[in-house]
Amino acid sequence: MKNVLNNFIKDVKAELDDEFDQNFQRKGFFSDKWKETKHPNSRGSLMMRTGMLRKSISSSISGSNITWSSSVPYASIHNEGGNITVTKKMKSFFWAMYYKSSGAVSGKGSKRDQSMNAEASKWKAMALMPVGKIIKIEQRQFIGDHRNVREAVENVFQENSEEFRKYILAKLKK
Repeated sequence: MKNVLNNFIKDVKAELDDEFDQNFQRKGFFSDKWKETKHPNSRGSLMMRTGMLRKSISSSISGSNITWSSSVPYASIHNEGGNITVTKKMKSFFWAMYYKSSGAVSGKGSKRDQSMNAEASKWKAMALMPVGKIIKIEQRQFIGDHRNVREAVENVFQENSEEFRKYILAKLKK
């Protein structure tokens, strides 16, 4: 009986690992699309620019519990939403990104390229924010409870129940 429960939990974990990963392809939490950013980026969609967040998600089984976690520090703010406060260190980073994206550091890019670079203007706007300003991070959930999660668990349960029923009937025939 314990083996049946363990198989069920492993199957649920595998199914939900796949579903949560697909949220990045769907660009939303199942059918709930993520809000667009105020500053579009040329390097892809917000949650998939480097793929680091998506790759960082792992799950583990402890008894009858399944836990999902991420090794990147910004995972929870994206998943839950919230506010962050601009710090001096952040402003330094924003300026560095501005110089990098505008071509000023490497000397690359004509004046035309620099003036047309939307990414550089985004970094400059962020660098000009005062220390202490609150930046609201919209919720872009990729892991959590949803009707699709409950349906997936129900489907796995039905499949496992059918397999278990067949196993019992085969044992009874012997």
